[in-house]
Amino acid sequence: MSRGSSWKEECGVFGVWDHEDASRLTYLGLYAMQHRGQESAGIVSCHEGLHLSHKGLGLVGDVFHEPELLSLQGRMSIGHVRYSTTGQNLLANAQPLLANLVSGPVALAHNGNIVNSKQLRSGLQDQGAIFQGTNDTEILLHQIARVPSSDIVECLKKALPQLVGAYSFVLMTHDKLVALRDPLGFRPLVLGKKMNEKGQWSPVVASETCAFDLIGAQLVREIEPGEIFWVDKNGEHSERFAPKSINTQHAKCIFEHVYFARPDSIVFGRSVYEARKKFGRWLAKEAPVDADVVIPVPDGGIPAALGYSLESGIPFEHGIIRNHYVGRTFIQPHQSIRSFGVKIKLNPQSAVLAGKRVIVVDDSLVRGTTSQKIIALVRQAGAKEVHLRIASPPTIGPCYYGVDTPQKSQLIAALQSIEEIRKFVEADSLAYISLEGLFAAFGEAPVPGAKSFCAACFDGHYPTPLMDGALSS
Repeated sequence: MSRGSSWKEECGVFGVWDHEDASRLTYLGLYAMQHRGQESAGIVSCHEGLHLSHKGLGLVGDVFHEPELLSLQGRMSIGHVRYSTTGQNLLANAQPLLANLVSGPVALAHNGNIVNSKQLRSGLQDQGAIFQGTNDTEILLHQIARVPSSDIVECLKKALPQLVGAYSFVLMTHDKLVALRDPLGFRPLVLGKKMNEKGQWSPVVASETCAFDLIGAQLVREIEPGEIFWVDKNGEHSERFAPKSINTQHAKCIFEHVYFARPDSIVFGRSVYEARKKFGRWLAKEAPVDADVVIPVPDGGIPAALGYSLESGIPFEHGIIRNHYVGRTFIQPHQSIRSFGVKIKLNPQSAVLAGKRVIVVDDSLVRGTTSQKIIALVRQAGAKEVHLRIASPPTIGPCYYGVDTPQKSQLIAALQSIEEIRKFVEADSLAYISLEGLFAAFGEAPVPGAKSFCAACFDGHYPTPLMDGALSS
């Protein structure tokens, strides 16, 4: 599925401790994770105990220029790229959020979604809390402000159990950098290290390892579900705010590997690229078809299409070329030529497709309208047959844990059978990888038996209670 067509990205967080180029490293880290959010970007640095901030709506490269980076002095910095899952696309919701507590300044960046945020917000407002924005992240600032302690870690340990849902937080005080994940581990968060000018290792944290690759940092490990990691002048520290048990169910988002994460990242300890290739291989086992060529829907379908080709022995070709210079600000053409639609971004290659039986591989199918247009383009390029293969199971439910998905009424697989979807997209055949196949390719037990991953969008088994009216979506 072409990025931006139906699924909307989540958020990305980044932090660095004790480095002379802290803000520039944060800028580069956010740039590497731009795919996780394109609505707003922000960086907060700490200089002589004071927080310096710059935030704006738009892409990282549009929000930050040399004057802004020069103004963000200090050896500690955190940053955020946002796609709104809770709260409107307003500058007030751009992160990191800032607050001045009794113990000093706090900056906070969040990836995820608190499913009981409305309930918590209402209770806080009844107690006199004043909110600046409409996002769920601000709730944590109010909660830690109400804990009678000057130790931010103690405040967090008392406040976090009230939150239900997905959260990977990066916080910065005047003397600490803190990173933590919710007890179920929905969203990724990794710890790395980067050599500073003093020849010492500076801790860095990020949503994805691709950020470390860009800045030349080394991956150390994941921040564990239910863990608070922090670094201060006394070194690195770690505590659990949620009990660790062998029976604890984790709920790492499988869709990070299906679609969201960059293919060159290591997420939940696994290569995203290799996982997607394995999905394609398993799909070829489950849904073979006689054909002449396998092509991906760029760019998301490329690894899965390679896997399908390798397993089936059918040649892989780039049958559709994507125009990478069409961005979010593309001006809609005049009504008379608006029917060109998807061809603005995707151009089929007749030299590859004409007279061929074509297998089109995509990472997911949500509403079906984009797939319908792509199949029409492939036929117009002369394909004799078009077989659609989807390297994820049918999407039957929205995500409430930090991914801005369509409502159930807009998810075609929640409303129609596979045969009805095939007719709608006008393919000669249509097949999805099964849920069991997805987890087998991933080396995991099928959901709901799995103890590691959330696949609620595929099976409807949500790992937490759904609050705030989510079930009505």
